[in-house]
Amino acid sequence: MTDQKKLEKLFRQHYRQMYRLATILLHDDAESKDVVHDIFAHLLDDSKELKEETAEHYLLTCVRNRCLNMIRSRKIQERVEHLYLLDLDTTILPTERLEEELKALYKGIDQLEPPVCRDIIMQHFRDGITFKEIANRLGVSETTVYKHLRRALNQLRTHLNNK
Repeated sequence: MTDQKKLEKLFRQHYRQMYRLATILLHDDAESKDVVHDIFAHLLDDSKELKEETAEHYLLTCVRNRCLNMIRSRKIQERVEHLYLLDLDTTILPTERLEEELKALYKGIDQLEPPVCRDIIMQHFRDGITFKEIANRLGVSETTVYKHLRRALNQLRTHLNNK
């Protein structure tokens, strides 16, 4: 739409509605003004003729779509920033503290009851033996191995949380 007089008339007629819709969707005055101005700048460069009977609907639809694109872009940016912050948050424990944690863990493993829980957790995590192999060694089903392992892990969590 290259006719500046028609564009100016549309601007005066629909600017308030467009701005209000953008503000409702974006909750930001500056971004709302930018969206509306971008739409009119695009119309100025566009060679299509805009009909007066559909102009209001077209303009409001443009506002809605641009606002939704901005919101989508904002959410993606927030997720990336969140993941970046998580990536930066790598806590390195001092050697003394790490040794204390390991001592507490081994103490908890030594206190596991029944002893078969201790055996299963050591075979699986220390020796790297599969559940199926452990079940064959002990002469029990894999389900029993899973249950003992779950019980052992729950006991360890409780022990570590109480230390």
